Amino acid sequence: MSSKLEEFKKEQKKDSIPDIQTGNTVRVTQKIGDKTQLFEGLVIAQNHGKDTTGTITLRKVIDKVGVEKVFPLHSPTIEKIEVVKKGKTRKSKIYYIREKSKKIVQKKIK
Repeated sequence: MSSKLEEFKKEQKKDSIPDIQTGNTVRVTQKIGDKTQLFEGLVIAQNHGKDTTGTITLRKVIDKVGVEKVFPLHSPTIEKIEVVKKGKTRKSKIYYIREKSKKIVQKKIK
């Protein structure tokens, strides 16, 4: 059983994943049906690194409403992940950003 699971994980694993860190602004291209959808946001958490179960949580404010999406890194629906802007943070999970205003967030990430 474990050998089949390991083979499946090897098939699913992608090699073209960039170095993503908390605080970076990332653009994810995701294929939904026949269309491709872009989502650009701030990485507020990264779980399980670059493992096959690895995920990133992105946050974006649209019309004064915060939107968060969790993307599995090795999902077949994700076409491309690109780092738009690098940011430097002191913490690995920056969930406190949810309550802060945009000005304060920009100061904290620099």
